[in-house]
Amino acid sequence: MPHLLDNPIYNALVSAHHPISLGTKTVRYYLPSFASFAGLKDNSAANFEELYEISEPESFFIVFSINPLEISDQWKLIKQINMFQLVYEYQTVPTGDENGFVELNDTHVDEMIALVQLTEPGPFLEKTIDFSNYTGVFEGGKLISMAGHRFNPTPYTEVSAVCTHPNHLGKGYAYRLLREQIKRILAKNEIPFLHVRDDNEGAIKLYEKLGFKIRTSMIAYVIKKA
Repeated sequence: MPHLLDNPIYNALVSAHHPISLGTKTVRYYLPSFASFAGLKDNSAANFEELYEISEPESFFIVFSINPLEISDQWKLIKQINMFQLVYEYQTVPTGDENGFVELNDTHVDEMIALVQLTEPGPFLEKTIDFSNYTGVFEGGKLISMAGHRFNPTPYTEVSAVCTHPNHLGKGYAYRLLREQIKRILAKNEIPFLHVRDDNEGAIKLYEKLGFKIRTSMIAYVIKKA
C-alpha cells in the first residue's frame, strides 16, 4: 500500500487542507492565493488531462512525484527539481535555544516574500502564511531568517520556507527555527517532514543534524497550461 508521503500534496488536499482547495476527488489544487501546488491521485495522464480541464487559463502548478513523469504537450514544463524527502522519526525535541524568534503575522508578509525571492526555498504567496506557525529572526529591524508549516497530510506536517539571508548564514538561526517547528508539530502529536533540493548539501547536513532522515527521492514538476 502506498505511503501517505509518496503523494504528500494530494493527501494534504483531501484531508486537512480540503477547505482551502479546489477540484475533484482525484485532482485538487490550492486556492491560488495560498499556493501553486496541485495534487493528483495517480499522477496519471488522465489526472493531468482533468487538471487541464478544470483549471483556469494560464494556470501554473507544481506537482510532486516519487517517480519520473512524462508531461504531455498540453502543459509547458518550466522546471524539474530533484529533491529528497526527509522525516523526523523521534518523539523528543532536539536540544537548543528556546528563544530568539518572533511570531510572524500578516504585517510581515511583504518581508517574507522578499526573503523567499532572495533565497528561493520555494514559492510563497499572499496567503501562504495561513498555513500557520511561521516564525522568524530579525536583526537590525529586518527579517533575516524564517520557517513555518505547509502540507499537512494528516498525521504529517511539513516544515517549509526554511531560509536565511545570505549575509547571515552560519549563525544558527535556521537550527533554532527548525527546532521550534519540530517542537510545535510534536505537540500536535504529528510527525515533521520536509523537502530539500538533492544538491543542497548544507541544508541536508543541517536537517540530518537535527534528526531528520532521508525517506525517499522526490521530483517537483513546475508546469503551466500551454
